[in-house]
Amino acid sequence: MRKEQKLPINSRQKGAAGEREWAAYLRDNFGLQAARRGRQYSGSPDSPDVVSWDGTHCEVKRVERLCLTKAMSQCVSDSGDKIPFLAHRRNFGEWMITVGASDLLELSRIVCRHAEEQANES
Repeated sequence: MRKEQKLPINSRQKGAAGEREWAAYLRDNFGLQAARRGRQYSGSPDSPDVVSWDGTHCEVKRVERLCLTKAMSQCVSDSGDKIPFLAHRRNFGEWMITVGASDLLELSRIVCRHAEEQANES
């Protein structure tokens, strides 16, 4: 039986910092005031890394070397019936989004619907 591998404290801190940073990015650039870190337990649709747009599941990775296939696989398996997307960046790099091509149109609709709601509230 294999022991669960624990991340060094600095890796966990970096991950948490990345999640806070992405949530702040969503608030500052998309007006998504409800963006915040999700509940941090056993990956499920109710525990995204960052709570963002309704109907989506966001995983955040802040690493130098990212295996997109593995990260997206985790995101998809944790997303349930929500649209999975991955927000990721390297040190000193720009935030990037990875989403499956089959989900791109629906994610775009969700983001546009939110932008329209924001505009109507102003």
